[in-house]
Amino acid sequence: MDFDLSKQQEMIRKEVRKFAEKEIAPVAAELDETETFSSKLTKKMGEIGLFGMFVSDKYGGQALDYISYIIAVEEVARVDGSQAATVAAANSLGIGPIYYFGSEEQKKKYLPKLS
Repeated sequence: MDFDLSKQQEMIRKEVRKFAEKEIAPVAAELDETETFSSKLTKKMGEIGLFGMFVSDKYGGQALDYISYIIAVEEVARVDGSQAATVAAANSLGIGPIYYFGSEEQKKKYLPKLS
């Protein structure tokens, strides 16, 4: 069994790490201290594709594997656990149930907006 990451997974790790260090790290302490949720930061995470990572491109997702998704969560968590929880919750608790158990109508209506 090969446990090495693929080139694509390594690229995801590198890019998400760079994003987390540039965009999240400078504001993480302040957000934590003020108990503030940043919708602006969440929007930026969405813009780089952190939501809907495992959703097929048919519904606006990135059609990536779960390892890539976990790598992204892990890299965000290196910098800020709260932001990682946002990514994980949005994907696993929000998007996942619609993707796996929603009707075709629900998938077409909601997933492109969430991914």
